[in-house]
Amino acid sequence: MVKADAVIVSAGIGQRFMEGRKKQFFSLGGKPILAHTLDPFDASPLIRSILLVVGQEDQEYCLKEIIEKFQYQKISQIVPGGKRRQDSVKNGLDALSMDSEVVVIHDGVRPFVTREMIEDSIRSAIRFGAVITAMPVKDTIKMAHPDGTILQTLERERLYQAQTPQTFQTPLIREAYRKAGEDHFVGTDDASLVEHLGKKVHILLGSYTNIKITTLEDLMLANLILKMRAHTKGEKE
Repeated sequence: MVKADAVIVSAGIGQRFMEGRKKQFFSLGGKPILAHTLDPFDASPLIRSILLVVGQEDQEYCLKEIIEKFQYQKISQIVPGGKRRQDSVKNGLDALSMDSEVVVIHDGVRPFVTREMIEDSIRSAIRFGAVITAMPVKDTIKMAHPDGTILQTLERERLYQAQTPQTFQTPLIREAYRKAGEDHFVGTDDASLVEHLGKKVHILLGSYTNIKITTLEDLMLANLILKMRAHTKGEKE
């Protein structure tokens, strides 16, 4: 079986959330957002180990209030985050076992990732080398001038909203991060570093419910999604 590991990035400081309260530790349905995120990774038989990247000041809290409290079995390391998300991911990649073949990179504040998404992304990365989950945009997208006037209406049919997990053959993403550092290139996501390397990245359909919790409005939506899931599960049972 392929040696697939996960890097869960949860080192954000939550500047747009509850006056600086760290969103990854906020309760969602009585459980920290980060714990919801970790559940399917810990449960997946395709995931060998999980590296959890958090702020240095949060390492002890995560150990006691997340890992020990919820008895996660696959978290092999808690890695200190960096100044930017890209630095945090690099720290996680640097801490990976050298024999890692595939790495799944995921945002700690996307709590509705599923085992199916994770496992599909691993299988796709084995085949293609680099894959992201994404969804077609629903709205018309305008490109604007800094003065607020419209420059161009983009073709919606070709536009996707990138999500995580973003999954790569480990040597490829390590090389992409090495090249980005060499070129002082800062990308908006992990895939953009692979694109900078000149390699193709494939899209795997994610889910519109695979939201990133950034604002209080996102948290309100997350609570609705959680209730909807519980209701659907109850109906099946």
